[in-house]
Amino acid sequence: MTKLNRRDFLESSAGVAAASTTLGMGALAASPAAHAQSMSFKPEKGAKLRVLRWSRFVQGDIDAYMANVKKFTELTGVEVRVDNEGWEDVRPKAAVAANTGAGPDIILSTNDDANLYPEKLLDVTDLCEYLGKKYGGWYSAGQAYLRPDGKKWIGVPLGASGSMIVYRQSMIKAAGFDTFPKDTDGFMKLMKKLKENGTPAGFALGNATGDGLWCNWLLWAFGGKLVDANNKVVIDSPETIKALEYAKEMYAYMIPGTLSWLDPNNNKAFLDGQISVTNNGISIYYATKNSPDEKVRALNSDVYHASFPIGPVGVPTESHLFFNQMVMKYTKYPNAAKEFLRFMMEKEQFEPWLMAGGGYVAHPLDAYSKAPVWTVDPKHAAYRDSVKNLRPAGYAGKLGYASAGAGADFIVVNMVAEAASGSKTPKEAAERAQKRAERYYKV
Repeated sequence: MTKLNRRDFLESSAGVAAASTTLGMGALAASPAAHAQSMSFKPEKGAKLRVLRWSRFVQGDIDAYMANVKKFTELTGVEVRVDNEGWEDVRPKAAVAANTGAGPDIILSTNDDANLYPEKLLDVTDLCEYLGKKYGGWYSAGQAYLRPDGKKWIGVPLGASGSMIVYRQSMIKAAGFDTFPKDTDGFMKLMKKLKENGTPAGFALGNATGDGLWCNWLLWAFGGKLVDANNKVVIDSPETIKALEYAKEMYAYMIPGTLSWLDPNNNKAFLDGQISVTNNGISIYYATKNSPDEKVRALNSDVYHASFPIGPVGVPTESHLFFNQMVMKYTKYPNAAKEFLRFMMEKEQFEPWLMAGGGYVAHPLDAYSKAPVWTVDPKHAAYRDSVKNLRPAGYAGKLGYASAGAGADFIVVNMVAEAASGSKTPKEAAERAQKRAERYYKV
């Protein structure tokens, strides 16, 4: 159970083309009339809530979240217990709760986990419509994940942890680059030079829920995809082979050991000075601002962020870790649960939480693009549009049981790891991924 205390600032081990800017709810712009509206759900008598959420990577996140929880309890009298688990642990616990009909009332999980058991989730359409109208509309990625039929909302979008390039400016310049490369050809040249200089890059190739998302970027950058618009598995393709050949060359220039890296590993390697480039949320930069370790804080002025390089497809192909908020249908207190989520998403609570996390979570509602967190520090701005530009992991198909299952099975990450490490040829890795994906996308 989470407590409001001061802990380490960083963990110690530490379809819908979302390039579209189309907003949900009929692309309604925030208006004075919309902002004037209000909604509330009267909690049931004696209501108590249990929330299961992923554990923090920045201390400010959980501190502000728990401060908002306390405020909610003081206003409503509803006691709220919050349990934190690692991303890889939330998914199976959520699945068990859905299947047994017992457990947390509210679960904050990742990507399209909600599509694994949509019939087990409370309909929150009324709440989402209210929030969308009041705060400028939902970004299309949030709708793809949690409004898969275009009508009913099966969860409330929380946002996304942006997966951006994080790099040491001094090491990039030492490699002969004034700015971070904007295309895959330049990126490979940088990778090679960094290796020669003894300052290699490192990207997670283990079953990392967040940091393994760079594999989606790689696949899409070369025109590959898991499925087409009709949900037909097409990952065994010439485009995928080219992406995997690129991955194999990348791997030769990376620091050893990345095959076993999970989400905390690249944070630790970067902050220890072992690597110069990785992909990550803003948690690395946050640590350089707030860590009690002087050596970590000394890196602050040298840490910068950039978008992933553009590949042969010629357009950005961003993949970020999406966060959902699910109310389980078995809850005894549906009104209290919806009131809790409404309260947490309102400006008075949501903007301070964004600020406390230092931009670790990007907003899913357009009105929050003007939140102070994105201008208080210029280095935060790179993460602002993570949800707006997000391609769902099930691209280019429709999200549902199949996409959720395939994502949870790390099919794309495993394919890239196999080809990059040489345990399989690119063709063999693509063929295996094709067969694995077809088990989920049954014809």
